[in-house]
Amino acid sequence: MTILFPIPENHDERFSLHNEVHARSPITLKLPVTSSFIALSLSSEERNLERIHLTKLCDRYGVPGPKEDAAHFRATLDSFKISWEQHAEFSAYSFYDQNNTETPFSKVALEQVPIDWLSQLPGKTIVAAHASIINADTPSVPDIKSISKLFSGNCIVGAEVTGGAARAYTDFKIHADGFSRFLILDSELKPGQAGRLLQRLFEIEVYRVMALLAFPIAKQLTPELNNANQQLLTITSAMTSSKGNDNELLDELTTLAAQIENNISTHQYRFGAASAYYRLVEQRIDELRETRIQGLQTIGEFMNRRLTPAINTCASTSKRFNSLSKRINNAGQLLRTRVDMTIERQNQALLTSMDLRAKMQLRLQETVEGLSIVAITSYIVSLINTVTKAANTSEHIDLNPTLTTGLSIPIVLLIVALAVRRIHNKIHTWNED
Repeated sequence: MTILFPIPENHDERFSLHNEVHARSPITLKLPVTSSFIALSLSSEERNLERIHLTKLCDRYGVPGPKEDAAHFRATLDSFKISWEQHAEFSAYSFYDQNNTETPFSKVALEQVPIDWLSQLPGKTIVAAHASIINADTPSVPDIKSISKLFSGNCIVGAEVTGGAARAYTDFKIHADGFSRFLILDSELKPGQAGRLLQRLFEIEVYRVMALLAFPIAKQLTPELNNANQQLLTITSAMTSSKGNDNELLDELTTLAAQIENNISTHQYRFGAASAYYRLVEQRIDELRETRIQGLQTIGEFMNRRLTPAINTCASTSKRFNSLSKRINNAGQLLRTRVDMTIERQNQALLTSMDLRAKMQLRLQETVEGLSIVAITSYIVSLINTVTKAANTSEHIDLNPTLTTGLSIPIVLLIVALAVRRIHNKIHTWNED
């Protein structure tokens, strides 16, 4: 009997988060089995349409379709099983035809899917693959030479996988039907192991293609990166010359910085995604637990030789852009410092010139003030002369106007000079306060 305890109310996302680890569990298969896998890139509009399209297929077979907010779905539709997963940049469809005893790739799982529904799938195909799991003791596939014929005679790679429970082979090529191929020879695979193995192989295929989406961008950007490096070298070389125009160089450097930052903003996501997808490829290969088959490259070795150099090119391009951005920033700071120092020197020269002009104005002002003292003295003395003459008209006053005027000149001059000096001292005191 289940006892219900009065624990606090559940978090809104408790059950969905708890069940997330079970959401995309490997499918259980009855062997032998053939499988088809399609990965599609979709626009935001097409992502909304694909649930509707998948629901139409389920309605045809009387099976409930995916929920409106579902990102994965699995169902058995009469003669085949379907698994759908929606990822950030693509959607993946896996179809399984169980108990298929036909010769590998002669009858594929997609033949069970209605053609009209298949032809109207929204999106663009980025990966399409067929896989077949047969018993290792099947007489029609006894050796490597016979296996190679199933891959149109191409050079194949393969290894023992899942601890020796099976052997997996592929050529990583798209065949005439537009699909790549995987062949698995079952020694002692369990139903759950078979589903996990197929899922890993399909994921290796789609993740490696998604990782390589950055490679054409890296090749396209390499000439632009080289030109930017050369342009930066030209600017920094001009910076070492005293004849260069720092303002013009700063304008060129600012334009170059804007171009580089635009490229980084535009393509950084793609380069980051390439690195993430590549790590997923490496993880899925590790999960295969490969053991070498004499004379064949393992899947891990093949990826290391063919995929790793392309991913390293993408990583190197991204790193070069970031490094170039830092170098431009450093050069810009140095150039701005030089421009600031030039402006400061110009300001200093301007202040010196202004100081000289102020001194000249002071001297001129002092000269004018000297003349002003004389003028004021002359005015006051003339007033004294006038007053003296007026006073002489009285019978009781007898003054010599010429003598009085002459004696007053030094006295008036001294008083006026002291008054002007006092005014200067007052102004100086106010300025200091």
